Amino acid sequence: MTDHASTAIRGVAQDELARRRSSLLRGSVFGVVLLALLPLVLSTYRLSLATEILIFALLAISIDMLAGYVGLVSLGHGAVFGTATYVALYWSAIAGGSPWVGLALGVAAGLGLSALFALFATRVTGVYFLLLTLALGMIVWGVCLRWTSITGGENGIRGDGRPESIADPIVFYYVILAVALIVTWAVWRFVQSPFGLTLNGIRDSASRMRSLGYNVPLHVFLAFTASGLVASIAGACYALFNNFVSPSTVQLSQSVEGLLMAIIGGVGTLAGSFVGAAVIIVLENVVSQYTARWPMVLGGMFVVTMILAPEGILGALRRVFTRASTRQSRS
Repeated sequence: MTDHASTAIRGVAQDELARRRSSLLRGSVFGVVLLALLPLVLSTYRLSLATEILIFALLAISIDMLAGYVGLVSLGHGAVFGTATYVALYWSAIAGGSPWVGLALGVAAGLGLSALFALFATRVTGVYFLLLTLALGMIVWGVCLRWTSITGGENGIRGDGRPESIADPIVFYYVILAVALIVTWAVWRFVQSPFGLTLNGIRDSASRMRSLGYNVPLHVFLAFTASGLVASIAGACYALFNNFVSPSTVQLSQSVEGLLMAIIGGVGTLAGSFVGAAVIIVLENVVSQYTARWPMVLGGMFVVTMILAPEGILGALRRVFTRASTRQSRS
């Protein structure tokens, strides 16, 4: 290959990278503006759904950090999410402490639990990783169900944990939006960093990365703990949103729902978590008004998505735009 050909190829690659960055920037700005304008057009109930979507998008992002960038699927993040909710509400509703301190304690508790999970989970891979996180999550669910003196058992914990300064639905929405945007930006920087690129290498071939001298278990441990931090932040925000927590908040279905949000939106895209959360939560609230069998509708939608768009909604849109751009470039 001549120097001229190599230079031409590098120029094409740089142009393609620039186009992708430009598209990402335009899409991000459009999404942020759209989210910021929602309170102007939505009713209080629909604004509440939008707030819930932002919270569960963070849960989906925490799962996507492992599934999309490390290649590990976790079914224990719902337990981390619920633990943060439990601690935050217990501090404000039962102990009578400051809600802000409760939020910090909830995030710290969820982070500690995710680090504990990571110590066990980094010892296995593949389907064993999936089953181990499932078992660890079930242990947390059993503790929350049986430790009635602290968790309230099946009755859960109820209390008004939202401070007066953010009690207004619109103000609360903007607070959650700010948290979601900051956390999403931080996660994007995390996965685009040299550490995040190393995680991509572990996803593609852990044995090769190990032979190159990388400490694979340590990288997976840090990635799991970081994703648990995001799930903990989502759980603490959920305590402010719902003002109620019960064993159903930490059960398996919570992790499965977050995983489905990430898959439907597009694994490895981050922004797809917002799309998947919006699709599932809107369908849950709309379809459940007409039939009690709304999980069948969600299941059917998931099957159709896996057949027609296995890369998720956002991945399918990206593929369509890429093909259109390629045709335009060729013409």
